[in-house]
Amino acid sequence: MVKEQTLDCIIREAIPDDAEAVIDLLNRTATQTGFMTQGEEGLGITVAEEAEELDKIYHSDNNTILLAVVDGQVIGIASIHASSKPKIRHIGDIGIVIDKDYWGMGLGRVMMEDLIDWAQESEVIKRLQLQVQHRNTRARALYDSLGFDLEAIMKYGVKDAGEYLDVCQMSRLVL
Repeated sequence: MVKEQTLDCIIREAIPDDAEAVIDLLNRTATQTGFMTQGEEGLGITVAEEAEELDKIYHSDNNTILLAVVDGQVIGIASIHASSKPKIRHIGDIGIVIDKDYWGMGLGRVMMEDLIDWAQESEVIKRLQLQVQHRNTRARALYDSLGFDLEAIMKYGVKDAGEYLDVCQMSRLVL
């Protein structure tokens, strides 16, 4: 018998006061898996710089950062990052990271659905896109189930532990 685990989690938009918690999560998760583009080098920005960036994103009509918070601790981040350039400001790049201790609880799906909902309400974002390592089959299956299509496979798209790995480019239109 499989025992279901419930999670008392709040998902909300990031604000400048979250800067330190965001940096802590990204630095903590950087080495939990080989699926991240960041490694032991860490994020490399100050809390003040992150706070300034979070403020810009919070006041943007085509960017967002959502945080998953459990017992006051940030355990997940999902974001849409788009350009300010008029010809491409409708394209949102998705990023998502969840602390490994919280994998397998459905949080990735919930956060992705919230990003898609945000994009639909934004009236600016018309295309969501992401990159995921080919070997990350769980994430690829999630994105596929949410309507993302495989557009390309980039050979040698990332190098991890001395090995060159393929990366999938996936996208979904927001209509």
